[in-house]
Amino acid sequence: MKVHDEFFSREDRYSLGRVDGTDQLYLSIPVSNGLVDYEEFYELSRIEYDRLLGSPQEAARFAEQCRRHEQDDRLIQKPGWNRGTPV
Repeated sequence: MKVHDEFFSREDRYSLGRVDGTDQLYLSIPVSNGLVDYEEFYELSRIEYDRLLGSPQEAARFAEQCRRHEQDDRLIQKPGWNRGTPV
């Protein structure tokens, strides 16, 4: 999966972007499982994406929900048995 970040917050540790070659939009957060650092990608509608892009505070709240696994139904790629923890 090739992605293109259009916005990132170093302070709140999330990115907003799109999957190249598709209309799929996401918010991603960094995670680590002790062996590798990677990102989890959470699918957003166009309306949600535009709203989060325009409100960094709301995007940071959504990222925190993702870290607490409250948005797992939106995961674009489901994690394996050794799921990472947010960093």
